[in-house]
Amino acid sequence: MSVLYPCQHLQAQLVPWAENPWYWSYRGDPVLLLGGSDDDNLFQWPEEKLIPQLDRIQNAGGNVIRNTMSDRKDAGFEVYPFHQLKSGKYDLNQWNDIYWERFERLLEETHARRIMIQIEIWDRFDYTDHRANDPRRWQDHPYAPENNINYSEEESTLAARYPRHPGANDQPFFHTTPGQRNIACVLKFQEAFVHKILDYTLDYDHILYCMDNETQAEPEWGLYWARLIKTRASAEGKRIMTTEMWDDWNLTADRHKQTLDHPEIYDFADVSQNNHNKNENHWNNFIHVRDYVSKRKIRPLNTTKTYGANGNTFGHSDQDGIERFWRHLLAGAASIRFHRPDSGLGINDKAVACIKAARLLESIVPLWSVNPALELLGDREENEAFCAAGSPENGPWILYFPKGGTVTLLSPNVNAPASIQWIDIDQAVMMNADGIILKNTTSISAPSAKNWTAVILKSNP
Repeated sequence: MSVLYPCQHLQAQLVPWAENPWYWSYRGDPVLLLGGSDDDNLFQWPEEKLIPQLDRIQNAGGNVIRNTMSDRKDAGFEVYPFHQLKSGKYDLNQWNDIYWERFERLLEETHARRIMIQIEIWDRFDYTDHRANDPRRWQDHPYAPENNINYSEEESTLAARYPRHPGANDQPFFHTTPGQRNIACVLKFQEAFVHKILDYTLDYDHILYCMDNETQAEPEWGLYWARLIKTRASAEGKRIMTTEMWDDWNLTADRHKQTLDHPEIYDFADVSQNNHNKNENHWNNFIHVRDYVSKRKIRPLNTTKTYGANGNTFGHSDQDGIERFWRHLLAGAASIRFHRPDSGLGINDKAVACIKAARLLESIVPLWSVNPALELLGDREENEAFCAAGSPENGPWILYFPKGGTVTLLSPNVNAPASIQWIDIDQAVMMNADGIILKNTTSISAPSAKNWTAVILKSNP
């Protein structure tokens, strides 16, 4: 392997920031992770398609992508990680070099652009036949017993088909660990696959590790892989960051506590499924997790899949995606990425504008210097506006208006001069700042009925 910037024998440089562990730091500096991409497994893309995508992300101000290790054949150019024999069957003891060369290319190209990667090791949708438009993902997969020379259906207990939604969790592929069904003949190949990933990733310092995509697996499954990854990294003198992503849309569900209650194994939480929620519920759900984590060990909360795009199967609109991005931004998320089309905006023009607008905001007020402060807004209708603030008395204050509106800012600042800077989110441009006088209650009106954010800074005496 050729590595552009090896970090062998170093501690991980993408870690929770020591001064405010709600956020990440990279090489010692705090960093807000924002992004979007048009696919979940960009490493499979041909180079002539991948490079323009990464450049577009970088030029927008994006610095994070999601990368599932998926090999589903949806687009026609994906490949499996295993070598196919002339017989048509696969040998799980041999690798397909093309798969791993593609993976290494992604690591190199993202590292050169300082684009962080949240890797998902396992994606349950790769090992199912339930989708009407693509019913053969499992039937064609090398892990399916009839497709490899390494184990039989009888000894592996892996059936020829799994037509139910993977949320049913009836695929033994996700029950192989010693704490579950201990299916050793399959587990050894799963372990080899994860170690092969680490052969590449442990040479880099810009990787986060998520065990699964929106899983409903038993907790023993994710714990096994998190421990294996951490043990391997530790043996090489490195520290890596792990999490699990649960399927529950309700972040108050007990299943999420399997991550939140175990900071010793899960260094951050991915709460992407909150993005199935809308409006006030979306904000409140995230705030619940933030409050819960604050009573345990504060650590970053990532949302690597921001749903919302016109015409998608979930019934969510482009506006829903924009609102979710901005609510999570003000609520204190450490990493926010637009999900791929058609479930999200990917890195289309609206996503680019959002990221650029967020970077304009960050140039005025670093997000790690404020906290969610919805209680500072009065005369507010549901979902009309959201707020983050440094302190109630002295600010700074950030307001987000999804569709315009007027609210009152509550702050004990009688006759205190301040400035208000408006950012047009849809166009990613700043208006000229205006002077205002802050009072105990100060009326704030958005310039028009669309997405706006306001930054209010108290003037120096």
